[in-house]
Amino acid sequence: MPHPENSINEQDILERLKRAEEALHLSRIGSFAWNAATDEITWSEQLYRIFEFDPQLTITLELIGSRVHPEDVPLLDDMTERARSAASDFQYEHRLLMPDHSVKYLHLIAHGTRNDNGELEYIGAVQDVTNRRLSEEALGKARSELAHVARVMSLGALTASIAHEVNQPLSGIITNASTCMRMLEADPPNVDGARETMRRTIRDGHRAADVITHLRALFSGKEAASERVDLNDATREVIALSLSELQGNRVILRVELANDLPAVTGDRVQLQQVILNLLRNASDAMSSVNDRPRQLLIRTRQDGNGGVRLSVQDTGEGFEPENINKLFNAFYTTKSDGMGIGLSVSRSIIEKHNGSLWATPNEGPGATFSFSIPRYVDAAVARHS
Repeated sequence: MPHPENSINEQDILERLKRAEEALHLSRIGSFAWNAATDEITWSEQLYRIFEFDPQLTITLELIGSRVHPEDVPLLDDMTERARSAASDFQYEHRLLMPDHSVKYLHLIAHGTRNDNGELEYIGAVQDVTNRRLSEEALGKARSELAHVARVMSLGALTASIAHEVNQPLSGIITNASTCMRMLEADPPNVDGARETMRRTIRDGHRAADVITHLRALFSGKEAASERVDLNDATREVIALSLSELQGNRVILRVELANDLPAVTGDRVQLQQVILNLLRNASDAMSSVNDRPRQLLIRTRQDGNGGVRLSVQDTGEGFEPENINKLFNAFYTTKSDGMGIGLSVSRSIIEKHNGSLWATPNEGPGATFSFSIPRYVDAAVARHS
């Protein structure tokens, strides 16, 4: 017969587990485990509820893909590919298209480890953030209307532009802090999760500070920082920051990042400002397109001149060939509410990196904007060559 104290402890544990499950249900968070070698997937009950799958179904990547929004399937494929290549932590957001044609927004975070057999495994959590995203979209619409008023004055436009650049990391700080509070208030508290969330909060704080520091350096005319930059990684970070905005504009994003891409020399944050501006311009160029898919392709590859090239291709309205030399002039714009600052500043950044930025019309609809900058050369190696 079990000891009374043991019975009380077991009962207490069961009650705690029950409360934890109820908390996860209320916060619409589900958990999962994925063996990348065997593709064996284990889901919590809450995750079945989020995806609205029969709990008797065996979960596979194909089954998950059948629920993912068609425009986000390439993102899922890219994430799966990168997750298989090496054990690492990752997070990303995607949408589900439900049988009733409603859309759900999910935020996924996962931690990669190796099991006793050396196989790559991931454990993680998925949260239904639909309500938050709908609120953000409503806020974004209001912010867009206010920004339109601000653009009447050039100083107001420049201020709004800088505020927009720091908005993403600041939003991340607020979201992570809220998540951390929920984890600490849980019973029992999720200390490990809270610790990881605080790391992300600190990361976003540093990024906001970096944006301000590098913008100050840019407008004061100082030379760009010279450091080794992985352009593929820098691009992935920009995509993560822009993803919700692109999805809101119904943009289908394709990513083709060269596997053998050499590093470049430059200022990481300033280069990301250029990439971010090109992505937003491409998205804006397709805002009035309704007779064809709004496809955006971002590609990296080695340049034939010994440099590294990044291209952003859209299927928007394009531009008139006779205006190609005006596109990068300060205050020239094809947007009804634009100020013509972005491309001019972007060209200045690329030229400071000893590179070039140009535009070409596509054979079909839209245009492609590209820049090329020199690859990284180790100073010590250069001196002895």
